[in-house]
Amino acid sequence: MLVRLFHLLSVMPLPVLHGFGAVLGWMVYLASPSYRRRMKDNITRAGYAGSLPSAIAEAGKNILELPFVWCARPERVLKTARIEDWEVVQSALDAKQGIIFLTPHLGCFEILAQKVASITPVTVMYRPPKKSALKPLVEDARRRNNLGLAPATLSGVRLLLKTLKQGNLIGILPDQVPQEGEGVWADFFGKPAYTMTLPAKLQQMTGAPIILSYAERLPGGKGYVLRFARFDGDMTGTPADQARAINAGMEALIAHCPAQYFWSYNRYKAPDGIAGPGETQ
Repeated sequence: MLVRLFHLLSVMPLPVLHGFGAVLGWMVYLASPSYRRRMKDNITRAGYAGSLPSAIAEAGKNILELPFVWCARPERVLKTARIEDWEVVQSALDAKQGIIFLTPHLGCFEILAQKVASITPVTVMYRPPKKSALKPLVEDARRRNNLGLAPATLSGVRLLLKTLKQGNLIGILPDQVPQEGEGVWADFFGKPAYTMTLPAKLQQMTGAPIILSYAERLPGGKGYVLRFARFDGDMTGTPADQARAINAGMEALIAHCPAQYFWSYNRYKAPDGIAGPGETQ
């Protein structure tokens, strides 16, 4: 049923989906006290409270653009995305050391991998959905030409490492809360967040450069602009130091379009089996 609905919605123009999405964002915000509280707390903590009204609408656009990005014809989807700063990526490609793309939940992160894969192969890490009914939709939608998937499991990590050692590209969402034993507590907008250590480990094991990336959603459903920047954070020190450096890089990206960050995400939760920051197990 859900797959059919997504395919039906995918034929609609992107401006229409974004228009309805803005309305949906406000409906969810007004209907759910817990959602409303978390979004307000997170965006205020980060210093972007003035962007809250826009963030509410952008969150809804994020949901209703998925049928288009996942299910519309690839040529139609890619036509909506243009690239800036590709020279950052090209110089890393020329070095043939592989690339680690780090993309936060900012803008339309789903279209980023598709656009890059239309130029050169890339493998992205993803967390399989908990509901089995969603798995075919998510995996089939994301697995397109030159776009490979690596599950957030040990076998997936091995695949990412192998891909990098072959000089190829991988993508990771570094602000996704990792599972037990896969992260450390590091400040994110002034509050400890359980942060994955995988990007730093892969970089140290392979020497692959880290490139920060995001896809900004343009107003009026006019498409997306994909931007790239070389990560210049310090990858020495402890895992907590490295995680904090990566979080600082994510904060800098978010500052470019704070209304498009996924502020309703429970970024500060403690995974099962993990003591909170400052607590003992």
